Amino acid sequence: MDFLQDNISVSSGKWTLRGLHYQAGEWSQAKLVRCLRGELLDVAVDLRRESETFGKWASVKLTGGDGKAFFIPRGFAHGFLTLSDEVIFSYKVDNTYNRPSERNLFYADPEVGIDWGLPEGIKPLLKPADEQAPLLKDVKDLF
Repeated sequence: MDFLQDNISVSSGKWTLRGLHYQAGEWSQAKLVRCLRGELLDVAVDLRRESETFGKWASVKLTGGDGKAFFIPRGFAHGFLTLSDEVIFSYKVDNTYNRPSERNLFYADPEVGIDWGLPEGIKPLLKPADEQAPLLKDVKDLF
């Protein structure tokens, strides 16, 4: 795989949730992600209609300095939840970013049923676009 770009994301505040994001169509991206500082739960959701794992999710806990990486293939939505007050997150992508192709999926879609491991009574810190993301059943740009 040829990675075209390396990106860094910085999140401040425990329980910050980013995602679930993906790029549609020809702008789809595979990602290789790792945590450089702090700790996070990283999640990928299969959006490939013909896949036997369509709508299923996988997760891994990543900790700064542990050397672990998580590969997210094209056709998957991606997100993460910070488990520490500061997280520095690195991700390589195999395709360039295209803003008009950016899409998202609601992090708490009951059909997908992701266990984010949030303590009872804790709501994640979200950006408005993530808070208002569509459910899987309403997403048009699947793979």
